[in-house]
Amino acid sequence: MNFEFSEEQKMLRATVRDFVDKEIMPYIAEWDRKGEFDPNIFNRLRDLGLMGVCIPEEYGGAGMDYNSLAIVCEELERGDTAFRTAVSVHTGLNSMTLLQWGTEEQKQKYLVPQAKGEKIGAFGLTEPGAGSDVAAIQSTARKEGDYYILNGQKTWISLCDIADHFIVFAYTGDRALKHKAISAFIVERTWEGFSSKAIKGKMGIRSGNTGELFFDNVKVPKENLLGEEGEGFKIAMSALDNGRFTVAAGAVGQIMACLEASVKYCHERETFGQPIGKHQLVQQMIAKMEAGLQMSRLLVYRAGELKNQGKRNTRETSLAKWQACDFANQAADDAVQIHGAYGFSDEYPVERYLRNSKAPVIYEGTREIHTIMQAEYVLGYRKDKPLNKMLPAWKPEETVK
Repeated sequence: MNFEFSEEQKMLRATVRDFVDKEIMPYIAEWDRKGEFDPNIFNRLRDLGLMGVCIPEEYGGAGMDYNSLAIVCEELERGDTAFRTAVSVHTGLNSMTLLQWGTEEQKQKYLVPQAKGEKIGAFGLTEPGAGSDVAAIQSTARKEGDYYILNGQKTWISLCDIADHFIVFAYTGDRALKHKAISAFIVERTWEGFSSKAIKGKMGIRSGNTGELFFDNVKVPKENLLGEEGEGFKIAMSALDNGRFTVAAGAVGQIMACLEASVKYCHERETFGQPIGKHQLVQQMIAKMEAGLQMSRLLVYRAGELKNQGKRNTRETSLAKWQACDFANQAADDAVQIHGAYGFSDEYPVERYLRNSKAPVIYEGTREIHTIMQAEYVLGYRKDKPLNKMLPAWKPEETVK
């Protein structure tokens, strides 16, 4: 594995970092206090070509590799989790899933405008009574002629009020068959019977749009079935391989943010006649952040390289997501501790980092789910079979010149 960044990747990081410093950092504290998401950010991300960074040029994207997507997520989360989440959902969970599973007609109709940033995509799997236990979903899609009649509810859906297109999962067969009776659909916001509602009062990611989706006899054309009937669970799990990858990359960015803020404060604050960075227990926390940053980044890029090769990466992505999110949560906790009483105030960004760091430990596979997965791989209880449709390997010649 080559650990050197290409010139394109260096330029990409510099571009996103500059964007975050100028267009997110000065305003994020106020957005967070008000619980507001600024959708105009999408326009700037579109202008920078970041809405489809790893989508092939033939489908409207920038044609960069999957680790370039990781770089974008790192730098966006350094600004705030809400904006990395937006790209994770739009690109990782939705667009990359369309790239992997969609028909050519579906790609032209939905993937191309999403990769260009003209339309926004989201993902609807979780329900009020179904999180880790996917088979517990209650949504149904009944076939009637040329349509499926979709009924149900989804919750904790990012971009619920903003997205134009949603990948939604529902039972199309006998519920006794569990996972084998779940199917996936592409649903448009404008269809009759669809509605959404934001969730307020969140602990963290307050500047992100998160909420519920409602489907009341929504007529979904049969051509909007994604994959085949009964493939929904496989599609959902492959989508999570991509979503988890972006979450892990974002966690790297959060560790970076915690480290940068803490190092700055260590040089500014003095106790007992010297900068607090001179105290060994503070150094211990700084060292843990640096170790977490480097280990997490290596795990993320390892998973990204497997994606670049078109190889199954469920195990590696799970490990990266689990460890990076745990390291980020610990880094945020230590950053608050380093800042002392000031860390308890939104005068400094570290209290927001701590609030934001908790959600990624829960969503897209809880810490406990990933712990079980890793143990089962080691014990030989879990083995990944090749999918009939893999995420396409990256082709270097597609990189934007």
